[in-house]
Amino acid sequence: MSVLILCHFALALFAAPLVRRWGTRAFLVLALPPAAAAVWALTRWSTTAAGGTDTTEWRWLPAYHVDWALRLDALAELMVLLAAGVGTLVLVYCASYFDDRSRQLGRFAGNLLAFAGAMLGLVLADDLVLLYIFWELTTVFSYLLIGQTSDHKRNRRSALQALTVTALGGLTMLVGFLLLGHEAGTYRISAILADPPPPSAALSAAVVLILVGALSKSAIWPFSLWLPNAMAAPTPVSAYLHAAAMVKAGVYLVARLAPAFAEIAPWRPLLLVLGSLTMLLGGWRALRMNDLKLVLAYGTVSQLGFLTVLAGAGGHDTGLAATAMILGHALFKAPLFLVTGIVDHATGTRDLRKLSGLGRRLPAVCAVAVLAGASMAAVPPLLGFAAKEAAFQTLLDGSTGDRWALAAAVAGSALTTAYTLRYLWGAFARKPGVPDTRAHPVPAAFLAPPAVLALACLVLGPGVPRLQDLLGAYAAQFPAPGHPYHLALWHGAGLALGLSAAAWAGGVLLFLASGPVLRVGHALALRSADRVFGGMLLALERTALQCTGLVQRGSLPAYLVTTMSVVLAGQIAVLVVDEPWTGTPAPRLWDHPTQAAVALLTCAVALLCLGVRRRMKAVVLAGLTGYGTALLFVAQGAPDLALTQFCVETVSMIVYVLVLRRMPVYFEENFSRWRRLMRMPVALAGGAAVAVVLWIMAGHRRAESAGAAMVEETAHHGLKDVVATILVDLRAWDTMGESAVLAAAAVGVTSLIYLHRRTDAAEQPVLPLPGDHPHAALRTGDQPHAAPHTASRTAWQASRYESAGLPSGDEGAPERTWLAASATLAPERRSLVLEVVARLIFHPVLVLSVYLLLCAENLPGGGFVAGLTAGVAFIARYLAGGRHELADAVRFKAGLFTGLGLFLSTATALGGLGEGTVLHGWTWHGHLPLWGDAHLSTAVLFDCGVYLLVLGVVLDIVRALGARIDRQIERAAPRPEEGRA
Repeated sequence: MSVLILCHFALALFAAPLVRRWGTRAFLVLALPPAAAAVWALTRWSTTAAGGTDTTEWRWLPAYHVDWALRLDALAELMVLLAAGVGTLVLVYCASYFDDRSRQLGRFAGNLLAFAGAMLGLVLADDLVLLYIFWELTTVFSYLLIGQTSDHKRNRRSALQALTVTALGGLTMLVGFLLLGHEAGTYRISAILADPPPPSAALSAAVVLILVGALSKSAIWPFSLWLPNAMAAPTPVSAYLHAAAMVKAGVYLVARLAPAFAEIAPWRPLLLVLGSLTMLLGGWRALRMNDLKLVLAYGTVSQLGFLTVLAGAGGHDTGLAATAMILGHALFKAPLFLVTGIVDHATGTRDLRKLSGLGRRLPAVCAVAVLAGASMAAVPPLLGFAAKEAAFQTLLDGSTGDRWALAAAVAGSALTTAYTLRYLWGAFARKPGVPDTRAHPVPAAFLAPPAVLALACLVLGPGVPRLQDLLGAYAAQFPAPGHPYHLALWHGAGLALGLSAAAWAGGVLLFLASGPVLRVGHALALRSADRVFGGMLLALERTALQCTGLVQRGSLPAYLVTTMSVVLAGQIAVLVVDEPWTGTPAPRLWDHPTQAAVALLTCAVALLCLGVRRRMKAVVLAGLTGYGTALLFVAQGAPDLALTQFCVETVSMIVYVLVLRRMPVYFEENFSRWRRLMRMPVALAGGAAVAVVLWIMAGHRRAESAGAAMVEETAHHGLKDVVATILVDLRAWDTMGESAVLAAAAVGVTSLIYLHRRTDAAEQPVLPLPGDHPHAALRTGDQPHAAPHTASRTAWQASRYESAGLPSGDEGAPERTWLAASATLAPERRSLVLEVVARLIFHPVLVLSVYLLLCAENLPGGGFVAGLTAGVAFIARYLAGGRHELADAVRFKAGLFTGLGLFLSTATALGGLGEGTVLHGWTWHGHLPLWGDAHLSTAVLFDCGVYLLVLGVVLDIVRALGARIDRQIERAAPRPEEGRA
């Protein structure tokens, strides 16, 4: 089972190249995974029909009792056959529906196949958390499929609406799952069904929350608005997601949990009322639609309400009828959607007011539609009739609530008959006053998928008793009545048959009276739910804008004061109420007089920051406080922390200085004395509160420190540096997450700076500053001597300046000399000593960074501080010679280092799966020529990834805040001819 699911996702990754190579024929290859799943499910028919199961289990998160658990039973068997079988036919259908010129066809094919894999995982999941994961994957892939034509506003809006409704329902359902798992003591679905938790208020709340997710997924009122709008998706998506797969997920979940929770309030009344209401509203709305897809869409909403009533009734016979109706609905609704796509493809329209005479022009297509439509209207001897008879009879034999639902079901069936006739008449009948519609022939391969499904309705009608064993295996989970219902095409002339006849007669009358019905419908129509949804979103957006305008006024000091005041008030409230200092040992002021001296100096520098008006002085003083903290680490005996702090402060100060070049010398905000006096106490109190909280937390430690265990574990591996081992081995998950956040932040910042990079070519050429070397003038793409157009060049043909990722135009620097600044900077802007020293120390500092990287197992160092050290070497080159010196020092884009670092760290983490767990550590011991005895561990490889990532981030920041701002300064400088004027 796991292999089948993973095959869907694996092949989906290659969908785009397959489509590029083979065109629409690639859909035939992509249909293989769902076809294999359907064949596998057929081979397990006898096992599941006999009440047996197939299971797969892998301990995933044992501490949280979450497992990769899959289970195939009778209900899952039915859903796998529908999801995989219909999915296979839809993918085959896509090979004829699309052509090789269709836009973004590869992405569409991959998303559709991935959705099929997610749906397969959803119906097989035997763990609540795993089910939720697949549930949300179907939501995401449906969003991508509905918004396939993203350049159309309607598609984007429909996709966003579907995502909003179903995702909010899914999050609500997750809370219900967590409550249910807590009450049951397990997240295993089969265990919960076998031994349900006792009724309680918490269990009722969990049931309601879960049903919110199920109802939103299956478009039950009041969540039904998203499904008709989702018809903006291509027709294959509508046939698969909105007839046989996604919208069935909510009904499936109701059917799955009904054996255990049908008696829990308010399960049954909630589902019966909302299901009946949805059935009537959807059917009535379908009678007013003129688009064939919308007729089927609202009909689907109506049918989903009917399925919800049957699945939620929670009885043996209604459960049997529900599964039969689930099968029947998929087999008649999917071919009708596919036929609609064929009609649209052949004629160019789906408007039933413009279609006429297609029954004669496309007789085979008409026959398939009539067959599927007759099954939807429950005409014998088709499967829809057998399923509808089962539903009527089982509701008739049920409780009072079931009989009220039966009345709604009969009325809904009359509406179903009416909109079925409207669909068939609108698509294929010849209409007075409307010329016959021209249509091109339909290939047999195009018609084959819907024909197979429609023929299944015809075959399974008389053969419905053969489904009794499988569907009865699911129904057996409910208490069996004295005379259980059995599926059959003919049960004799009885009340159920009379109700079916009444529904047919009522439907025919509604169809014949379509004119008055339309007028009454328009007269009774309330405000569209779609408009209500749009109004709610608009109101939410306006409220958000007002709140943002109220609290986001652009003053960073105001934000800091507000944040610190709230935090400080919370801390003071806790301290006053709980008095946590009771029993806390008094803190020692210092362990050594050196600590006291360094601390006093650091505090004094911090106090000086309060009255500073110059930006540069504030940066220097803030940096001194960081250096003072590093000295405290040294005095405390923490060289690793001290080394990291020194490097971070150095790089941070340089970055601040690079930014301050484009900012005013003084702080622009003018504060009155009283406002400054108000803010100083807040800052001092905030620092004092943090110190007190840290003292209390340290003093309240009751458990033994983990330090001894970490030291022992580090020594066990033959290592000495505990801090480095914690970062890259014992707590490597934290380091990997922080690395990803660091990379994302750096990419985000530099992306903002380079937001207008595409406009560089249109800007004025960068002229030399007064006194600069004449060759320092930079060329741009619109100059006569500019380099030729390079859009078609490969990365292998790029210059070293392009590879370094410097702004466009930096390639104009002259060929390298030992000091690039000799040809690019004016003499008065150069420091020859700094340039020489930077070149002399550059390589030794790089060697030092590699040493810090490799010695981290036993000496202070590590990938983070080593990457910062290497970054300082490149910063020194930039500060000495400018951006051309930086371009010569690093020949590759900074993103390459960042990407390689993330890749190496992630690959090392995933490599541990070979031993059973992610980030599993191993060590290689061997002998190398000229080196001697050597060993290599995953911790070193992981640290190498951190090293490359940090180096890439530093280079990216320097490139953005250094080279980019350099160009802005040069552009803003007066031109030589202006100076002469």
